[in-house]
Amino acid sequence: MIAALILGRKGSAGFPGKNTTPVLGRPLAWYPMEAARTSGVVDRLFISTDDPQLMAIGTEQGFETIERPPHLCTDEALGEDAYVHGYQVICERLGAKPELLVLLFCNAATVRPEQIREGVAILRAHPDYDSAVTVSRYNMFSPLRARRVGADGLLQPFVPFETFGDPKTLNCDRDSQGDVLFADVALSVVRPENLDRLEDGLLPQKWMGHKIAPIDNDAGLDLDYQFQVGQVEWWLRNQGWTERA
Repeated sequence: MIAALILGRKGSAGFPGKNTTPVLGRPLAWYPMEAARTSGVVDRLFISTDDPQLMAIGTEQGFETIERPPHLCTDEALGEDAYVHGYQVICERLGAKPELLVLLFCNAATVRPEQIREGVAILRAHPDYDSAVTVSRYNMFSPLRARRVGADGLLQPFVPFETFGDPKTLNCDRDSQGDVLFADVALSVVRPENLDRLEDGLLPQKWMGHKIAPIDNDAGLDLDYQFQVGQVEWWLRNQGWTERA
């Protein structure tokens, strides 16, 4: 039994209504739901939310609603804790642990059905792996280029340059450190044990465990700000989606 669990809450400080905002004529959350529904490897579909609109979209897509408790619907609540809550409800409804969990976010539309199938295949082929997750290459955001404002109000390296080796050998080229891969959280296929032992997981997404296999993605992201809508539309059009009237 493989279960999909997608998260989406009603409130959002950065982009109110982001999960249901129209993208190419469909609610943003519709896309990851559709990917799970059509993957051919997911047996049960669940959505954890406090948003009636998302519940309705999920119901149309065959998702069973898990009502998220108020303390997991605040701006301070962590997605990992909502995943644990949803997982526990799923276990109760199934009467057993699922073989694998397909974890999604309503604001992360950049996932394809074949990536879900790939993630499942990877974990079945490698019993020692904890998860398989989508990663996108963002060399321009290398930690070598990251900065923070110091106590003097001026920019300082976010990470000491010595972390990367001899500073004399470093340069500003975006590819100088090799590929910089970010877990774009569009998709995480995980073993349920990761959520049983969440505190043992690797930061920053502890639900992924420690042995994490990559699934290639192209400019994947979870949408948190309105300016990102254009990138999501670009991604969807590249996958063959067109505007729906």
